[in-house]
Amino acid sequence: MKTQTDSILSRVWETIKAPFLAFDKKVDGALVFFFKNYGKTRFMIAMSKKVQYLGIEKLWDKGPKAFIYFFLFYLIRDTILYIVIPILFAKATTS
Repeated sequence: MKTQTDSILSRVWETIKAPFLAFDKKVDGALVFFFKNYGKTRFMIAMSKKVQYLGIEKLWDKGPKAFIYFFLFYLIRDTILYIVIPILFAKATTS
């Protein structure tokens, strides 16, 4: 059951989303790509595609050194984004 608040929020969301998507379409999807891949290097994006295409085991067989770099980059990035920043934010907002 939709409430009036849900209806208002959905209209506000659509009002914000429509111009954003129109602008994104003019710049060939660069904004959506940026938000989806924020904090990733070109190497990480390329390796992600290889992991999806080859699978982890075959990627390891192709080059263990590249796989280890890829894993460490993601480990460091995700640790900062999903653990360190929220902890710092929580500490900064509590008294």
